[in-house]
Amino acid sequence: MKIDFVSDIACPWCAVGLNSLEIALSRLEGTVSAQLQFQPFELNPSLPPDGEDVIEHLSRKYGASPEQLAASRKVLHERGAAVGFRFGARVRVWNTFDAHRLLHWAGIQGRQRELKHALLRAYHTQGENPGATDVLLRCAVEAGLDPEQARDVLGSGRYADEVRQREAYYQQLGIQSVPSVVIDDQHLIQGGQPPEVFEQALRQIANGAST
Repeated sequence: MKIDFVSDIACPWCAVGLNSLEIALSRLEGTVSAQLQFQPFELNPSLPPDGEDVIEHLSRKYGASPEQLAASRKVLHERGAAVGFRFGARVRVWNTFDAHRLLHWAGIQGRQRELKHALLRAYHTQGENPGATDVLLRCAVEAGLDPEQARDVLGSGRYADEVRQREAYYQQLGIQSVPSVVIDDQHLIQGGQPPEVFEQALRQIANGAST
């Protein structure tokens, strides 16, 4: 079973969704064999390098009051804790294009999932800028990647075209929100679903494929 996890580092529900999906896959071990790969999506492609205040950004984007944002954040933190992801204080939002370039390279190196988790922790738990070279290099090391090769990828602009092509491909499929989980290029599950939802869906898809 091929699973494409379309997401952005800047998306908090992607962190919840990924942990939920991995819990579901662990429950289905021995029943479902899955190849998980990560595909790029940018929520804020036009953000400048220095980012933007998170409250100002979300208030403008969603028309929500600070009180509404606080209530949503409380629900998000609770959902994260339920699947083993800890959210910290995040005061800014940043551009994530370089993170996606590094993730593309990590996929070639066979360490994409490890880098994805490191980047999500840096952004959502530690409140760090995933567009900053030092943060990206530290995450690469945490993921077991060679830091000098990672530095070369970041400095050269490599894989920019590949990331843009993958982003365009999923946009053309109609994906406008993340996380979006595409299974075997046919089935779509959207949102940071609980593990039970992913487990049931994957089981049904696997059973259908085997009949």
